Amino acid sequence: MSMKKIILFLFCICLFGISSYGQQEIVSEDSNFISFELDSLVAELEPTGKSWLPFMKGKNVLTGLYILKAGENDQQRPHDTDEVYYVVSGKGKFKAGDKIVNIEKGSILFVKADVEHLFFDITEDTVLVVFFDQ
Repeated sequence: MSMKKIILFLFCICLFGISSYGQQEIVSEDSNFISFELDSLVAELEPTGKSWLPFMKGKNVLTGLYILKAGENDQQRPHDTDEVYYVVSGKGKFKAGDKIVNIEKGSILFVKADVEHLFFDITEDTVLVVFFDQ
């Protein structure tokens, strides 16, 4: 998938109506737009001791925050939907199939459904926003 298609995918996610998922509820009658603050999401996730916080579910996308601490092992398994990772902060490596790349702030990764993948050699706490095709 080209970078233009990934950026278009992310842009479309922001444009289309999205309903909430997780603890946040939409109370406004205008559910065509919702916004989140990354710092608030991180603050909500960190005290739980978990790595994953789904925070938004739309008709065609599930979006969540994924945090891996330096030295932590990524425990995820292949998913049955395509997904995009956006690295907000941190450093490490990522393997999908037989390909390995270094990741850092600003990296965008696309993984097709059912492909074995994981983050490893996490050298700095890593915060990712994850978009799952639904």
